[in-house]
Amino acid sequence: MDLYLQVSLASSKLLTKAYSTSFSLGIRTLNEKVHDPIYAIYGFVRLADEIVDTFHDQDKAALLQRFREDTYRAIEEKISLNPILHSFQWAVNKFGMERELIDAFLYSMELDLTKRDYNPEEYKKYIYGSAEVVGLMCLRVFCEGNSAEYESLKEDACALGSAFQKINFLRDIRSDYDERGRVYFPGIDFTTFTDEEKKEIEADIQLDFDAGLRGIHRLPTVARKGCLLAYEYYIRLFEKIKALPASRIKEERIRVADWEKMFIYFQLALRK
Repeated sequence: MDLYLQVSLASSKLLTKAYSTSFSLGIRTLNEKVHDPIYAIYGFVRLADEIVDTFHDQDKAALLQRFREDTYRAIEEKISLNPILHSFQWAVNKFGMERELIDAFLYSMELDLTKRDYNPEEYKKYIYGSAEVVGLMCLRVFCEGNSAEYESLKEDACALGSAFQKINFLRDIRSDYDERGRVYFPGIDFTTFTDEEKKEIEADIQLDFDAGLRGIHRLPTVARKGCLLAYEYYIRLFEKIKALPASRIKEERIRVADWEKMFIYFQLALRK
């Protein structure tokens, strides 16, 4: 079983590196002892996201339902023949991640199968399930069983996840609309999206960023530098988006160049 767990964790790591250079770099700046569970969390959420966003020739609803059932069975039985789920169940059971977090995440993934627009309450619930709970899973790992520390950091961790997700929505506003027919921001019509509406969204994101940064500085040392790296990546992306008119982000996906990411990484890696 030990060998199978190591193979499973290696599979989660391989999946992470294949799908996200930025996230992989971020994990490298975390303390090595938390690498495996963070790879395990990323592998789980990435598989679910791929089901709803890219498996277009498949029955997505059936696949997601099977994934849900396999996830809960793996957690309960503490084993799965799917190595990504075996890694995830190990992390869930080892660090005491609440089932409510997993329920909320899978609920948001299910919404992506059919939901095309959101009211304010639905938007808030979607962001909680799709982003904030992932941060809370990671926070369980970072706090290593210290429940008081976890509770004190929950609110700021949610704010940081919310900021990241809202920036993703702005960055991907064209592809979400053109390819999937989705507009996540409440009351926004993609065809008439204005600079004023964009600025209102950015002001909301800034509030989340401010709270998120406050929380980063209070994180356990095993996680502080890695989370700060993610923050610096997203701040750079946020600044690029803010500098452009709404018409421009409706036309292209704004990104941080690979050389910029590496510059940020080395800057932070050298910082004591």
